[in-house]
Amino acid sequence: MQLQVPWLKPAVWGVIGGSIATMIVGFSWMGWVGGGAAERMAVERASSAVIVALTPACVASFMQQPNAAAKLAAFQKIDSWKQRQFVEEGGWATPRGDKSPNLGVANACAEQLVKAKT
Repeated sequence: MQLQVPWLKPAVWGVIGGSIATMIVGFSWMGWVGGGAAERMAVERASSAVIVALTPACVASFMQQPNAAAKLAAFQKIDSWKQRQFVEEGGWATPRGDKSPNLGVANACAEQLVKAKT
């Protein structure tokens, strides 16, 4: 006994086509992303938040050291490509509990220190 349902085959193809169209629209225009892309975006946002949060502390610890004005003047005379390294070596971009400096914080801190007034 064979079941004859004339609408079944077009309905199945309609569901398949609708699913494909929904995925194309979703990933192209609605901002859907896969798991890997979502993870990468979350890591980037977290890193940005850490940099924004720790940069003021880096600048403050630089400014609170003895002879801060003289060291700031010396810092501003350093070549721009060495300024990040100067901040890293000074330990101002190393968060508490970490053993190595945060490169993003060091860059942002150096940029803020260049703008600071002696």
